[in-house]
Amino acid sequence: MKIRQFEDKALAHFSYAITGPEGTVLVDPGRDPLPYLEYAAAEGSNITGIIETHPHADFVSCHLELHKAIGATVYCSRILEATYPHTTFDNGDTISLGGGAVLKALNTPGHSPDSISIVLEENGQPTAVFTGDTLFIGDCGRPDLREKTGKVSAKREALAKDMYHSLREQLMTLPDEVVIYPAHGSGSLCGKNLSSATSATIGEQKQTNWSLQDMTEAEFVEALLSEQPFIPKYFPYDVSINRKGAEDLETALKKVPGCAQSNAVVIDARPENIFKQGHIPGAINLQDGGKFETWLGSIVTPDEPYVLLAGDATSLETLIRRTAKIGYESFIAGTGIAQGGTAITPALDVDAFRAHPENYTIVDVRNASETAAGLLFPGAIAIPLHQLRERTAEIPAGKPIVVHCAGGYRSAAGSSIVAAALPEAIVFDLGESVKTFLG
Repeated sequence: MKIRQFEDKALAHFSYAITGPEGTVLVDPGRDPLPYLEYAAAEGSNITGIIETHPHADFVSCHLELHKAIGATVYCSRILEATYPHTTFDNGDTISLGGGAVLKALNTPGHSPDSISIVLEENGQPTAVFTGDTLFIGDCGRPDLREKTGKVSAKREALAKDMYHSLREQLMTLPDEVVIYPAHGSGSLCGKNLSSATSATIGEQKQTNWSLQDMTEAEFVEALLSEQPFIPKYFPYDVSINRKGAEDLETALKKVPGCAQSNAVVIDARPENIFKQGHIPGAINLQDGGKFETWLGSIVTPDEPYVLLAGDATSLETLIRRTAKIGYESFIAGTGIAQGGTAITPALDVDAFRAHPENYTIVDVRNASETAAGLLFPGAIAIPLHQLRERTAEIPAGKPIVVHCAGGYRSAAGSSIVAAALPEAIVFDLGESVKTFLG
């Protein structure tokens, strides 16, 4: 058997192709089917099946598109009650890959009620397990994304208990040498302590993964529910898309308009130093960077129209495709090349700020998990970036406002959001200079 791992670094997403004599089966593919089709062709194989371990919250899958294009069977748990054409895949069900290899389903609820894991058995022996969002390297999946989302919902406490048993009764019973292939790695918001490793063995994780250690169910539930990261606005929307299947990617991209809609929020993805020199009044500076998709789906609400601007045509095309990875291409009200603008972001005199921070209103846009350890500037107003558009009324405009995060990316977006909401205020971005204040 041959296993190929595909990685989308921006979303910390892993997907897989498992190839045997009877064809290739994909596990948790992303929105663009082309990399998988090209891989199968290079292997002289056909994609015969796609397995969805659950309806993902953080990216859109191409399972329906591949089914329609090449007739590949889509497999998922019956608990999901998927509305796309599918074959149910639950405890005891298998898919033959030929050559004595089969894929076997395990129901592993916990991250979601409908989560499954897939064991690869070769000549009757388990050799690998594809764990979706149930078991990660260093962590397990968060249980708080399906309380109000999807056809099948469940309370976080109930799912945390399910996770405790799924890990111990399904996955930890596999031989120690079985290799774990998860759906996400470090940087994903589907867990809180994911490793940068791309795979590991069951035996290794029994030694090092906190969620597999000896503890009571109550202790596990308390630990799992504590300090989970924020939930981006787009997560419930993507669950609903994946449950029914997304529109074909290229068809969806052709519908993206080129003209702007004046009443839509403007997302300007240019570098912050260029944006600050001149931009459209009210524009949000969400820079083209490693986490663009996540922050777009955290700041812009599903169904909210937005205009997407970039510095050049190549960057714009790339960004549009990145929005499609989370299903946000359908909300684009217009696109264009940014040509400066009448709004200018003033430069902060960092020395003056350092000498007299009390002369400024300071807004800390780091996540709650970061500010829980203490504020960098006493008296700062802590509003996480993903909540900032809804909470700007909490920021007094009587003094100049300084916005900061931990490195500069989020404060560029945050300062532009504050400036748009409080046009009468003087708004500064501390930017990367924040690093000079860190102990």
